[in-house]
Amino acid sequence: MPVNAELLKRGAKRPDLLLNGDKRRHRRLPLSIAGRFMRADRIDYDCQLRDISVGGASIMTQTHVSEGENIVAYFQNLGGLEGTVVRTHDQGFAIQFRISDHKREKLAAQITWLINREDFPDEFGRAHERLGMAGRKTTLKVEDGIVVDVDLLDVSVSGASVGTTARPAIGCEVSVARLAAIVRRHHEKGIGVEFVRVLPEASLRAHFP
Repeated sequence: MPVNAELLKRGAKRPDLLLNGDKRRHRRLPLSIAGRFMRADRIDYDCQLRDISVGGASIMTQTHVSEGENIVAYFQNLGGLEGTVVRTHDQGFAIQFRISDHKREKLAAQITWLINREDFPDEFGRAHERLGMAGRKTTLKVEDGIVVDVDLLDVSVSGASVGTTARPAIGCEVSVARLAAIVRRHHEKGIGVEFVRVLPEASLRAHFP
C-alpha cells in the first residue's frame, strides 16, 4: 500500500524499523534526489539525498563536513531544509532538521508524495477529465502572498496545470484563481496542483470561464 504521511511522523516502535541500532524518533525512508547544500562559507556543494524522515536525513557528498556544523540543504520538490550535522560517514553525513511543526507537516506530505509517486505510479493518475485551456491566463498565489500571472494549461474539478517559471515545493499550499490548492507535481512547463475541495461543475465554469 502507499506510504501514509502519519507513518513518517510516528516514532519507530519496532527494532526492524530502526536503522543500524540507532534509536531515531522518526522512520527513515530511502529517497534518492540530487541536490546541493550550503555551509557557513555560503558556497554551494553538490550532494545526493540517500534517505530521509521528518526529523533528519542522510546525505552523500564528496565534501568533508564536521559534526555540529549548521547547513542548509536544497533538494528538488523538497525545497530548503536547515539542520545540524549529527554524524559523518564514509559517503557523507547525517543531519538533524531544525524546522517548525508546520514545516514538518508539509515535509511529511512531500516525502509521502515523492515515494508513492515512484512506487505506485498507476495510483497517482488524474482522477477527473481535464479540459484544455490553452491560451488562457489565471493567477497563482504562493505562500509568501505573492500573486503572479500564469498560463492555464488545463483544468478539472479536482486540479489544474499551469505554466509558470515558479516552482513552489511539492506539498506547498497555493491558490489558483483564488481556489485553495496543493502543489502535487512539477513539469517542464510549470506545476500541477490539486484543489483542496473537488469543485461542482458549475463552480469550475465560474472560476475558469
